[in-house]
Formats: sequence, structure tokens, C-alpha cells
Amino acid sequence: QVQLVESGGGLVQAGGSLSLSCAASGRTFSNYAMGWFRQAPGKEREFVAAISRSGGYTYYANSVKGRFTISRDNAKNTVYLQMNSLKPEDMAVYYCAADQSVVVRTTSYYYDYWGQGTQVTVSS
Repeated sequence: QVQLVESGGGLVQAGGSLSLSCAASGRTFSNYAMGWFRQAPGKEREFVAAISRSGGYTYYANSVKGRFTISRDNAKNTVYLQMNSLKPEDMAVYYCAADQSVVVRTTSYYYDYWGQGTQVTVSS
């Protein structure tokens, strides 16, 4: 089992920045690729970003590319999502997730463990 706890959500004005963190506990963190997903009210959960086990490879949804940065610190068992130039359409509950795969995947189905989510609200 892997336990994931997100933090860092909140209210920000459009154009502002937020940094999310996801702390992992349980099994060896570096054995998991990590992803961030989000879900807005009335919409399906969607992929945001993912990072490989070592952190050497990252992948982003087109909607956040160039504005969001995913990173990880395996010594601290934490994955981060730096969000800049936030837009109202970025408003959602953000979830981190762990995937035992050696490759980075964008489909939520493949992720084995999920956090409880953290709310990001962007005011226009």
C-alpha cells in the first residue's frame, strides 16, 4: 500500500501561481511513476502531468504545457506540481497518483494509488 497526501491547494487570482505537494508513505516511493490529475465539477477526471520513477522523464497535457512543472524528490518521498499563469479553467480538485509502471502513463485506469485531492480555485 502507498498512502498519498496532497497539500498546497487554495484560492488564487488568474495569472497567479500555486505549488502543490504530494507526500507518499508506505512502499518505496522511487518504485512508482507519479501523476497529477484533476477533476472539475461535472467533468471527468483528466490527466495533467506525470513523471518517471527517477524523475528523468516528464509528460504534460497540452492544456498545461509550458505553465505547469512536475518534479519529485525521492529522498523526501514527495512529488510536486508547480502551477504558473493559472487560468479559471484550471480550477478543479487536483489528485496525485502512483503507478507501478516503468513508463509514464496518462490514463487514470493504470494508477494504483490515489490521494484524497486538494482544491484549486482560480478567480477571474
